[in-house]
Amino acid sequence: MARPRLNPRPTQLVFGVLAVAAGALIALRPDPPHPFFTTAGTYGYALAAVLSFGGWFALGSPVLAARTRRVLIVFHLLFVPAQFLFLLAHSLPWLGMALSSAIVAGLKPRFPRLGRTARKVWLTLHVGIGVGWLGVSTGMLLLAVTGVTAGSHELQHGAYLLLSKFDIFLAIPSAFLTIVIGVVVSLGTPWGLLRHRWVLAKLVIALALPFLAGVEGPWIEELENRSAPGLIETGTTGMLLFGAMGLFTALLWTATILSVFKPGGRTRWGRPARREASRPHLDRARG
Repeated sequence: MARPRLNPRPTQLVFGVLAVAAGALIALRPDPPHPFFTTAGTYGYALAAVLSFGGWFALGSPVLAARTRRVLIVFHLLFVPAQFLFLLAHSLPWLGMALSSAIVAGLKPRFPRLGRTARKVWLTLHVGIGVGWLGVSTGMLLLAVTGVTAGSHELQHGAYLLLSKFDIFLAIPSAFLTIVIGVVVSLGTPWGLLRHRWVLAKLVIALALPFLAGVEGPWIEELENRSAPGLIETGTTGMLLFGAMGLFTALLWTATILSVFKPGGRTRWGRPARREASRPHLDRARG
C-alpha cells in the first residue's frame, strides 16, 4: 500500500489565504492587549503570505522547486513556534500552526542526524524545559483553585495577578522553547516527527496547548480586572479557567508519560517500504 502523501503546492495557496486573513484580523483588532505581538503577527503573516504565494509558483518550476522546498521547510519550522507567540494577539494562529506542520510533513524534510554529544545536550534541554513547563502549569492550576476558593480580596486578586504574569512570562516562553527544541530532537534522531505514534501524539498535544492557552488568556485577564476593586464571585469564568488549567496540566502529564513509555509503534509514514509486490517476479526469474 502506498504511503499517504500531502501535496505541498496547493497547501501554499491555502496558507497564503490564511496568512492574509490572520494578518488582517490581527492588524484590525481594536485595543490589542499586547501591541508588540500584534505588530509582530501583522508583519509575520505578511511575510508568510508573500512566501506562500511565491512558493506556490516556484514549486511548479523544475528549476526552482528544490531550492524553494528547502526555503519553505526552514520557514515553516521556524514559523510554527512563532505563531504560538502570535496567539497573544489573536486566536487564529493555532490553525496556522497546524497547517504549517502539515506543510512541513508534505515537503518530507531530511535532516542530518545529531551527534552523540549534541543529541544529549538537546535532549537535556528538552527534558529540563519540559519539566519546568509542567511545574509552571501545576502552579497555575493551584492559583486558579486559589482564585475560586479565596476568602479575601488580597488573596484572590493576588492569585489572578500571578496567573497573568505566569501566563506571559513563564508559560509562553516555556512552551515556545519546548516546541522548538522538541522539533530539533525529533528531526535529528531516528524518532522523526511522524514515524512513531507516541511522537505524533506529542506533536498533536503541543499544537493543542497553544489553542488552549489562547482560550485561557481572556479569562485570566477578565478575572484579574474584575477582582481588582474587591472580592468577587468568580462564577462560570472561574470554573472554566479551573477546568482549562486542569486539562492543560493533564495534557502535559500525558506528554510526559508518552515520552517515558513510547507506546503505539510506528505510523504508516515510519514503516519500511513494502516490496512484496516485486518478489513474485524475482522468484520467477530465479526459477
